[in-house]
Amino acid sequence: MTNIPRVRFALPLPPSINSQYTRVGNRRVLSKEHAAFKRNVRRLVHRMRVDEILTDPFIEALKEGWIGLFLDFYFETPLRRDLDGGLKITQDALLDALGINDNRVVDIHLVKRIAPNNPRVEVELEAIPEWQFDDEYVYLEENDENSET
Repeated sequence: MTNIPRVRFALPLPPSINSQYTRVGNRRVLSKEHAAFKRNVRRLVHRMRVDEILTDPFIEALKEGWIGLFLDFYFETPLRRDLDGGLKITQDALLDALGINDNRVVDIHLVKRIAPNNPRVEVELEAIPEWQFDDEYVYLEENDENSET
């Protein structure tokens, strides 16, 4: 079995899905809370790089391989927020701060927990060197689907 490098750390809870976007005229744009969360994640990632929690070799392994993302959301109450509402904003903010395209993520685990006095997201990132996609998968180019045989 391959030794998969992994790093664990905590982030603040992202804003709820209802406060991630706002309307400006007919356009939907990121809310101030969403932008503040992304800035905070960027600052925390920078701090973890300085403290060598997130090392250059680990980040390179994330960029060159595939990513496993484990998120334990610690909410204040059990029924107030949906578990999946925080996935996309957390994933985007974290991987953007690391300079990695989120299409590298192949494995996601979400867990909902309750911590009224300490809401947060506990993150585990895995740098997966090899990933086996479905053996039966055949990539069809757009032209192949429309060609007559």
